[in-house]
Amino acid sequence: MRFDPPLEEGRLLRRYKRFLADIESVSGEALTIHCANTGSMLNCMSAGCRVWFSRSNDPKRKLPGSWELSETPQGRLACINTARANSLVEEALRAGLIAELAGFVALKREVPYGVENSRADFRLDYPDGPAYVEVKSVTLGFPDTDVAAFPDAVTARGARHLRELAALARAGVRTVQLYCVNLSGIRAVRAAEEIDPAYAAGLREARAAGVEVLAYGAEISPAGIALMRRLEVLA
Repeated sequence: MRFDPPLEEGRLLRRYKRFLADIESVSGEALTIHCANTGSMLNCMSAGCRVWFSRSNDPKRKLPGSWELSETPQGRLACINTARANSLVEEALRAGLIAELAGFVALKREVPYGVENSRADFRLDYPDGPAYVEVKSVTLGFPDTDVAAFPDAVTARGARHLRELAALARAGVRTVQLYCVNLSGIRAVRAAEEIDPAYAAGLREARAAGVEVLAYGAEISPAGIALMRRLEVLA
């Protein structure tokens, strides 16, 4: 995924009301931009940190741009725009970069499934049947370790998705929880049990039910992002 036009650099003044961020561009322009991240963004930002943002010329938009990347307190790059995760995964799927999911004959997005009114991020159709894939964007890193964690805040929605995947797996349908790690310098992913013990328990139950759990890491720069390598998922 290339950023076109290229991202602009600035520094963060503050994030507030969840979806708003005040920044100052390198030229000194003060802007309020959109923050497309519903999580806590724990360890993703600090006052004065470097950020990169995209501009929009759409007259229907209330804000002039979107926050895309952040330099974390640990010196990593994080793609904090969670709306990018599914597009990154689709790009990697179609390029055959996710070996475990190669060979599908059709790809559909936002497919209704389960008994709790869920929508799978992807349904991949293979000659021997479908696979339902849920994608989660991971940006939570920590000092002195290259292991990232998910989630960064309690997620009832994420726990519901694990229940839905597990139910399908028990019925003999292939299901996959895919962590899209949008954080540089990471080798493995784990459940953030200290933040959401219910989600961590749900992940263990899902794996026991037969849900495949995968993680792929992204190469991130202000020029673009791409999923490139498989990461370890720790129990």
